[in-house]
Amino acid sequence: MSHRSADVVILGGGSGGYAAAIRSAELGRSVILVEENELGGTCLHQGCIPTKALLHSAEVADSARTASQFGIDVTFDGVDLEKVLSYQNTIVTRLHKGLQGLVDSYGITVVNGRGRLVGPNGVEVDDELITGAAVVLATGSSPKTLPGISIGGRIVTSEQALVLPFVPKKAIILGGGVIGVEFASVWASFGASVTIVEAMPRLVPNEDETTSKYLERAFRRRKIAAKTGVRVTEVTQDEDAVSVTFDSGDVLDADVVLVAVGRGPNTASMGYEETGVMLDKGFVVTSDRLRTTVPNVFAVGDIVPGLQLAHRGFQQGIFVAEEIAGLRPDVVDETGIPRVTYSHPEVASVGLTETAAREKFGENVETVTYDLAGNGRSQILKTSGAVKLVVAPTGVVVGVHMVGDRVGELIGEAQLLYNFEVDAAQAAKFVHAHPTQGEALGEALMAVAGKPLHVHG
Repeated sequence: MSHRSADVVILGGGSGGYAAAIRSAELGRSVILVEENELGGTCLHQGCIPTKALLHSAEVADSARTASQFGIDVTFDGVDLEKVLSYQNTIVTRLHKGLQGLVDSYGITVVNGRGRLVGPNGVEVDDELITGAAVVLATGSSPKTLPGISIGGRIVTSEQALVLPFVPKKAIILGGGVIGVEFASVWASFGASVTIVEAMPRLVPNEDETTSKYLERAFRRRKIAAKTGVRVTEVTQDEDAVSVTFDSGDVLDADVVLVAVGRGPNTASMGYEETGVMLDKGFVVTSDRLRTTVPNVFAVGDIVPGLQLAHRGFQQGIFVAEEIAGLRPDVVDETGIPRVTYSHPEVASVGLTETAAREKFGENVETVTYDLAGNGRSQILKTSGAVKLVVAPTGVVVGVHMVGDRVGELIGEAQLLYNFEVDAAQAAKFVHAHPTQGEALGEALMAVAGKPLHVHG
């Protein structure tokens, strides 16, 4: 068996893995990165980038369909899915080439193959042993399914849905979280009749309750049906259709069923437990400094319990590279990581929900909700929604929750408010350009400070 070594060996070339590789190289470490498929992982090839390209195509379809509302005469002739997928692939290919060039420019060695942890310092790939002073596990996640439901044919996960060669006439989506509502949004924009099924009492159940209400209302206006608080007992299919049976006894038929019930960690059959890396329900157990139960073995990204977000992976990868280099970086505050759902309308949030804030700080938590109906830019865009602030008894902003088209672009300012522990009354002094949607955040801050401007009553 051949052998080579580096300062840092990384298993997985997705968001967390390649961020750890680049930062390690910047800090003067030699790096070997093992990737079974392609650099960029799920985010670039089956996740963030291609889904957002699909969502942008959906937005263009909506713009064309509703152009007359803006005084523009346009004929909407339908969706050419082949061209949509070509547009999507062009973006992925360009970013993939850019990433390959970036990794190469840092002198990072990429080994293509399925790696397996074989010791506290070793990874085996095919017939080669690769050892490092530190090993970073970054093997990501895969779509989960429900017991008794096998993926195939008309039953798909997000990965098959991304490249579906047709627009379904009727679609049922099992799961009302981020992935579920994003695909519901795309397919509805493309002309499908969509029903979302969510076992929890509301859509996007991890978000603030106010957010769920606004999103559900917007989806109803878009004719997207939502069945919440129900469970699926059976899914069957034949050549022509797929049927979903609920615990109530109701049965729904569709062309396609998308199973979007979350993602599970890729940790099975990789030698983790045999080497002494402790797992809990498949996730890697780490300290707050992302160290596993084996010295010098770290874990980042979706295999670590918490938010499964690419930008969390980037941040954890950078953190671990700096930790390995002895820089003692600040621990990443999970609550301060911004979250965006790119549906129509968008959902964006950072910090604590109102419920979580009341559990932490007691009943003196203050909230204010500013409706986008009072925001000029939102009216120009013909979007509805709201900005909600959650403020601790000390006056500090501890949560920002937004619904509305393009509100994801406001999350940068929102995350600074939370992460810098900004006093709401102080932040109310900041001037927001007019007319922008950012003003909605400014108006909410002014309302909390007791000097609302464009707010009724």
